[in-house]
Amino acid sequence: MNNKTISPLEEYKAIPADNSDEIDLRELFSVIWSGKWIILATTVLFAAISAGVALYQPNIYHSEATLAPAEEAQGGGLSGLASQFGGLASLAGVSLGGGNKADKSQLALEVLKSRQFISKFIETHHILPDLMADKKWDASSNKVIYDPAIYDASTTTWVREVKPPLQSKPSMQEAYSVFQKLITVTNDTKTGMVTLAIEHKSPYIAKQWVDWLVEDINSEMKTRDVEEATRSTEYLNHQIQQTNVADIRTVLFNLIEEQTKTIMFANVRDEYVFKTIDPAVVPELKAKPKRALIVVLGIVLGGIFSVFFILVRHFFKTEK
Repeated sequence: MNNKTISPLEEYKAIPADNSDEIDLRELFSVIWSGKWIILATTVLFAAISAGVALYQPNIYHSEATLAPAEEAQGGGLSGLASQFGGLASLAGVSLGGGNKADKSQLALEVLKSRQFISKFIETHHILPDLMADKKWDASSNKVIYDPAIYDASTTTWVREVKPPLQSKPSMQEAYSVFQKLITVTNDTKTGMVTLAIEHKSPYIAKQWVDWLVEDINSEMKTRDVEEATRSTEYLNHQIQQTNVADIRTVLFNLIEEQTKTIMFANVRDEYVFKTIDPAVVPELKAKPKRALIVVLGIVLGGIFSVFFILVRHFFKTEK
C-alpha cells in the first residue's frame, strides 16, 4: 500500500472554491438597472430640493480693501537714540525701544480682530440690526429687510424669543461671534500688504463697513500712541527735574522731542497705521451662494443615495 504524504498546500488546492461571496458585476449592474426608475425619481427629487434651497438662500456680497503699513516717520529718530544713548537712558529708567512699523501694523491687526474693538465698532456705528437681524437686501429700495421674528424695524425693538441667559436684544458676545464670520483679514508676510474684506447681504453695507473699519483702526492706534506719548512726555519732564547729569538730561530732552514728533505726526495724518492702496467698492456681483454647485451636489447626492438604497434592498432580499 502506497502511503503518500499530502502537503498542506496541495490539501488547500484540493478544496473546492466557494464563489458565493464574490461580487458578480453583471448581476450588480442588472440590479441597478432594474431600479433605474427609483434612481431617476430620487435624483429628480433631490435636484428639486437642492434647487429650492439654492433659490431660498439670499445673495451674499463681498467687498474688500487692500492696505499697506504706513511709513513710520518718527521711527528713525527713536532707533538712533536707542543706539546712541541706550545705556545712559537706562540709568534714568527710560527704555528706548525704537519704532517698528511692521510691529505696529501687526499690533493693529490684532486690535482689529479683538472683541473690545469689534464691540466698540458695532456700538459706535449702530449696526446691530444689520448684523443680527438682516434677512435679505431689497435692491430696488437699497434697504435691508429685517427678520420680523427677530427685529421690529417700525418700532426699532428686538422681539426674538430666546432662553435665559440670552435676551431679546443680542449681546456683544453674540454680535462678536457673528461678526467674526463676516470679516476676513489676510496679511501677506512677504509684502506686508493687508486685505480687509466684509461679506454681507447688502453690497452697500459691505463696502461701508470696510471703510469704517479702516478709519476706526487708524483712529484707534493714533489715539493710543498720542496718549502714550503724552504720558511719556509728562514722565520725562519729571525725570529732567530729578537729575543734574548733563548726558542723561540730553537723552531725556531728545526723548521729549521724539514724543512731540509722535504727537504731531499722529495729528496731521488720518491714515496713521494703514494706507489704503485699493479702496473698497460696492460689488455688483454676488459672491455667494453658488447655486449651480448646490444643484449639482444635490443631483450627485440623490444618485448615490438611490443606488445605495437599491443595493441594500437587493442584499436583504437575497439573504432571506
